[in-house]
Amino acid sequence: MSEQQTSRGYHVRDGDQAREPVPAVVSLHVYGVQGRAIGSALVHMGLDRGRVRRMEGATFAKLLGTGSGRTFTMGDADLGHWAVLACWADEGGPARYEQSPAHASWTRVAHEDARFLLRPLASRGTWAGRQPFGDPLPHRWDGPVAAITRARIRPSQWRTFWSAVPPVSTDLHDVDGLLFSMGIGEAPVGLQGTFSAWSSGRAITEFAQRRTPHLEAVRRTHETGWYSEELFARLAIVDARGTYAGEPLALPSA
Repeated sequence: MSEQQTSRGYHVRDGDQAREPVPAVVSLHVYGVQGRAIGSALVHMGLDRGRVRRMEGATFAKLLGTGSGRTFTMGDADLGHWAVLACWADEGGPARYEQSPAHASWTRVAHEDARFLLRPLASRGTWAGRQPFGDPLPHRWDGPVAAITRARIRPSQWRTFWSAVPPVSTDLHDVDGLLFSMGIGEAPVGLQGTFSAWSSGRAITEFAQRRTPHLEAVRRTHETGWYSEELFARLAIVDARGTYAGEPLALPSA
C-alpha cells in the first residue's frame, strides 16, 4: 500500500479499492427550535434527507436527532435541537448548503443555530456500510479536535449496553479538556452516537486511554459484542460559530 498527498495537503492511503475518499471538509449544523417549531423540525427531518444528499459535492449526509448522551435511551432525547451532518468533496460544500432550500427551511423555524467545520484526522469503522470520512493518514494538528462515534447496537445487547453507559457518560461530562458534547442518533433507539469537541488531541487521548470507565467499556465491548457496526473518527475543528442552548460556542483557535 502506498501513500499519496492530495492537492489540499492531506495524506490518504492508496491501493485499497474499498476505501472511500477523504472529504475536503465536513460540516455539522445544529439547529435549536422551540414550541410549535418542534413539529416543523420533525417534518423537515423527513423532507430534507434527500435534498441534502443530492446536493452538488455531497458525498455523505445524515439528518440527526440529538440528546444529552447520558443514557442513550428515549429519556435522553432533546427535541429542541436537530443536526445535519454532511461530507463534501470540495471546500465550497458548506457554503452551498447554507444557500440551499434545506438550510433555509431550518433557519425559518430555528431560534438559534451552530456550525462546525471539520477535517478528518483519523477514522475507523463504518456508518451505514460507508466510510464517510475515508481513511486519512493521521497528521499533526495543534488546534481543537472533534470526536464522532456511531454504533448500531444489536437488539439482543440493548439491556447490557444501557447498563454500562452511565459510568462512561458521567466521566465524559466531568473530564478536563471537554468543550462541548451531545448525543446524536438516527433513530430513537439502536442507532446511537456522540459528537464532542476537545481542547486538543491530547485531551481526548487522555480520556480514551487513561480513564477507567472508558477502558472498562472498551473491554466489555470486545467481550460482549454490543455492536453490529461501529465508527470512531477524530476531526480537526477548523471553524466553529453560532449558539447552542443559548450560549455562544467558545472554542480555542487552531
